[in-house]
Amino acid sequence: MERQIREVMPGFLGLREAMELSREENRDNHRKFINPELVNLMGLLNFDKSFVKAQGVSIWDREGHEYLDFLGGYGALNLGHNHPEINAALEAVQELPNLLQASLNPIAGALGRNLALFTPGELQYSFFCNSGAEAVEGALKLARAATGRIKFISCESSFHGKSFGALSVTGREKYRKPFEPLLPGVDFIPYGDAEALKKALSQYDVAAFIVEPIQGEAGIIVPPEGYLKKVRDICSNYNTLLILDEIQTGFGRTGKLFACEEDNIAPDILCLSKSFGGGSTSLAAYTTTEEIWKKAYGSVEKGTLHTSTFGGNSRAAAAGITTLEILFRDDLSRQAAEKGEYLMGKLKELQKKYPFLKEVRGRGLIIGLEFAQPEKGLLNRLTGGALEKLANEYLGAMVAGELLNKHRIITAYTLNNPNVIRLEPPLIVSYEQLDKLLAALDEIFANNKGFGDMVIASSKTILGNLIGRS
Repeated sequence: MERQIREVMPGFLGLREAMELSREENRDNHRKFINPELVNLMGLLNFDKSFVKAQGVSIWDREGHEYLDFLGGYGALNLGHNHPEINAALEAVQELPNLLQASLNPIAGALGRNLALFTPGELQYSFFCNSGAEAVEGALKLARAATGRIKFISCESSFHGKSFGALSVTGREKYRKPFEPLLPGVDFIPYGDAEALKKALSQYDVAAFIVEPIQGEAGIIVPPEGYLKKVRDICSNYNTLLILDEIQTGFGRTGKLFACEEDNIAPDILCLSKSFGGGSTSLAAYTTTEEIWKKAYGSVEKGTLHTSTFGGNSRAAAAGITTLEILFRDDLSRQAAEKGEYLMGKLKELQKKYPFLKEVRGRGLIIGLEFAQPEKGLLNRLTGGALEKLANEYLGAMVAGELLNKHRIITAYTLNNPNVIRLEPPLIVSYEQLDKLLAALDEIFANNKGFGDMVIASSKTILGNLIGRS
């Protein structure tokens, strides 16, 4: 079949050929047909390696070298790579209709029932979709339809996705500016400021307040103690719906099944995704109460106002059911809490040892490491401010590059704060693997007493890659 296609379309690549592409061939395809600037960015610090195998916390490159994945798909791999029970679930439903709109999918129905048992409060009705941004889009529409109000309140430095509505409530101008005007009626307030929320809702005209229990892309920002409880009370007082974006924090990541359980509250609408599909398929949802659902979609005429072609397909739903089973059976929330406490304690010891590590923060196994900015000294003046600019944009990337290239540990910086690298390993990570990360960080910090040393080390890598591509 591939030969027939190539006779008509020279250059067509079959699946087997795609799996065997060299690193440079892969770069070339991405450069010509997907995103050339991303190729350049990823290549500067060797973030474009070819990996051929993954299992649990480990992945392997073509040369057989093992890497530890402490990025974990930005929180999408709570169960690790290629969990055998998730793969078995996908195989178990492979002969079922995966997409059949002229029917009610029993696998999706069972997943909806199970999710209602897992989620806090009176959350009952779920809409299944494919990504976190899509879940946020649906939640915003639901809030408007249920309340009859137009306005939304979100937080500065928040991240809720890059599709149009989700981007409209994302609190970083860098991502919003090129696409304005966006969704009207959106205002931003400081994260963690309950009084600012009360003022923003005072006119009783806000459909919903959307907030992350822990801000992920802002740099793993944990709000003041009791913040979510205050938010819950304020939203109830002003008849404003509370949308919690637990796309990164859900399913055990923070040491609770859902992060909002730390404050013993339940939202009106809960957005979920990332690890929901067990790391092997795309699955997302927003879930809400019966009362809110029926206000928005409680009639035959309204029942199809919001739909998704691929949402709740058999394979994704099977993965979702199995994910919930594994989370419960293996008590992964508890594991995340215990391992997170261990890791945070050891990281704080490194912080005391190395002033370069400015702050360690997080909860469970979502942890951010923020690095100190360089003083504006002679080196910065000699470079015309270039050093400061480099620090502002790429400091986290430099540390992540050291971890990857010298220690074979995968991390990344947070989108809204490049001075922070995130640690979000699978919840199944072992203590031995945690210790390998700690030893690697200790060595990096010992060899790089300040930002200037890091710049020099990383510049060698960058320069070598630039020369190699010229």
